[in-house]
Amino acid sequence: MKHRIVIVGAGFAGLTVAHGLRGVDCDITVIDQRNHHLFQPLLYQVATSMLATSDIAWPIRSLLRDRKDVTTLLGKVDGVDRDAREVILPHGIRVPYDSLVIATGVRHAYFGKDHWEENAPGLKTLEDATTVRRRLLLAFERAEMSEDEAERDAQLTFAVIGAGPTGVELVGIIAELAHRILPGEFRRSDTRRAKVMLIEAGPRILPAFGEKLSAYASNALTRRGVEVKTGTPVTECTSDGIVLGDAFLPARTVIWAAGVQASPAKDWLHAKADHAGRVIVNDDLTLPGDPSIFVLGDTAHVESDGQLVPGVAPAAKQQGRHAARTIRARLTGAKPPGRFRYRNMGNLATVGRNAAVIEYGRFQMKGLLAWWVWGIAHIYFLIGARSRLFVSLNWLWSFLSRQNSARLITQKENKPSSGQSKEADGVARRDRS
Repeated sequence: MKHRIVIVGAGFAGLTVAHGLRGVDCDITVIDQRNHHLFQPLLYQVATSMLATSDIAWPIRSLLRDRKDVTTLLGKVDGVDRDAREVILPHGIRVPYDSLVIATGVRHAYFGKDHWEENAPGLKTLEDATTVRRRLLLAFERAEMSEDEAERDAQLTFAVIGAGPTGVELVGIIAELAHRILPGEFRRSDTRRAKVMLIEAGPRILPAFGEKLSAYASNALTRRGVEVKTGTPVTECTSDGIVLGDAFLPARTVIWAAGVQASPAKDWLHAKADHAGRVIVNDDLTLPGDPSIFVLGDTAHVESDGQLVPGVAPAAKQQGRHAARTIRARLTGAKPPGRFRYRNMGNLATVGRNAAVIEYGRFQMKGLLAWWVWGIAHIYFLIGARSRLFVSLNWLWSFLSRQNSARLITQKENKPSSGQSKEADGVARRDRS
């Protein structure tokens, strides 16, 4: 019987393992609860109508169609039976393994305030992105219909909580959308009056970057009309707005970008984990006490040279390559690669149109040139020539025309938000004073 390898999660780490085992005499099963691989670094551009969903997501089966040794299953994992060496799926389905790779990523965490999610969605999946896009665009539509000035101002107030790269990149495009792209398309409301806020409980934005780049990013956002608020946490979040410290700020659109929590892998494996739920692994990425199980990417607490490996795409791909080399060595009798060492590819974040920050060791770059480097780097990591071409053309069109190409309102709200009627989309409601 061939060696059976099960990969749970078709993100950067999981797919890299599958690709790294090409040509090895084994049977591989890839399990994911969604049928697509997602390029998460550009997810915020779907949320802000810069890109379409198909530009950053690809069917898993299509990516692996030429691999006769790979079976793809669409399903949600309920657990792992380590004694029987089986992955447990719903309806009593069990998938046996000899080697198991778990790379199931993270979800947003609300630090014990999970009820905030309804009013402040995060951004980790395509569904999250289209929900955020819908709320953003409907806010402008409702402001156009409202005859109450206070309600109109609340509809045109956008708050992003969390000032890491995702939060910074979100507010940069939202400000561009409100202040530069949409003003000529609305008649009853002035979208240039929109208030875009970036809220960070810590002392500065982009804390993973150096202080000079953080200060540059803050100033660049301020010049673009973003209100940067640091040093005060959000203490309440409702459908009407947020409480910042002791002050209530009316805001109908709130987006969460402040924290993450790993998948339930620690519970499946009954493994030791850190405060974010990431499974603590050995230096070769295997589970302590069970070398047949690898835990990778955002699901794993990995240290390299005494430092915690960040949850970014390059790190996940490096871990995937290392796990694939280890499994290949075991099956071929070659010398295994040993401990994992992370090669830091630097930090990148765009601050808005024509501005970005890049940090690679002591090397720093900011401004227009950094923005071009950021764009080239992201296009390089996209899968396939079609995606690279389409994203490049969309960005070029947006750069030249100052227009976003994917401003479509889709889906329906499960629960009406403040200022929205229970009918259809609520955009035709006349607000009562």
